[in-house]
Amino acid sequence: MGNDDKVMQWFNTVDWIQAGGRIAAILVITFMLVYFARRLIGGLEKFTALHAHDIESKKRAATVSGALRNVATTLIAVIAVLAIFNTLGIPIMPFLATAGVAGIAIAFGAQSLVKDFFRGFFLLAGDQIRQGDVVQIAGKSGLVEDVTLRYVQLRDYEGNVHFVPNGEITVVTNSSRTFAFAVFDVIIALDQPIEPVMQVMRDIAAQLRAHASFGPRILDDLDIAGIESWDAGGIKLRARMKVHALEQTNVKREFLLRLKQAFDHHAIQQPRNTMVVVDKTAQPEHAPVPEGPPAAVR
Repeated sequence: MGNDDKVMQWFNTVDWIQAGGRIAAILVITFMLVYFARRLIGGLEKFTALHAHDIESKKRAATVSGALRNVATTLIAVIAVLAIFNTLGIPIMPFLATAGVAGIAIAFGAQSLVKDFFRGFFLLAGDQIRQGDVVQIAGKSGLVEDVTLRYVQLRDYEGNVHFVPNGEITVVTNSSRTFAFAVFDVIIALDQPIEPVMQVMRDIAAQLRAHASFGPRILDDLDIAGIESWDAGGIKLRARMKVHALEQTNVKREFLLRLKQAFDHHAIQQPRNTMVVVDKTAQPEHAPVPEGPPAAVR
């Protein structure tokens, strides 16, 4: 019996009216299960966020719930497809056996994909990356917009979106946890007294802490480490200020702006690069008189 005869025999043995009704019921149940699963996961996310004591717990709940939605949707869809096959009289055991063999083949042939999923699971379980974090991973940095078991979606400062496979993430540099430091490197001239400069820096830091907008962002007073380097280019002073996470850039820009204005007001000297240009092609108006005894006259 040829393949065409087998297909026709199978086609004639299926009660398409009854099968169509069952398939429609399966599809309806599938959509309902997906809907309720996503609602349940969303409810758990809201419950966790409502009882969370900090913003970090809310970010973690949003990240984990997003990954769970994708897993639940995929699992329900696979079960629905197998149920439809069973309704049509198509044996599902060969598919399951094939899936087992394919799984082994995928494990060997698509190791990067398996690595992505394993790494993504540990990223979520270890709470290393959350939605809304600012991170640097695999040479890319930006705001985390989505975290899945397959990849991390980042949007950088220019608005570019990067999809970083989880398998390529070996080190996570997270700038969004609890607090950060705004670091300032201030360079002054070699002959500039240092103590007046430090006092101006403290005054600017005190002004920022008293400011209505920047004060709540700052957690501690200015910490001046001292001289970081000293060379022909000038003296570099280093200081830092403890701030809330993700506020280091805003505080640093405002501090440096006010510090530049204060330097101009107090006439604090800063290094200035100068260049001397010598024109070697210019000829003197009078030739120099040679030294030594006059030449003998014959």
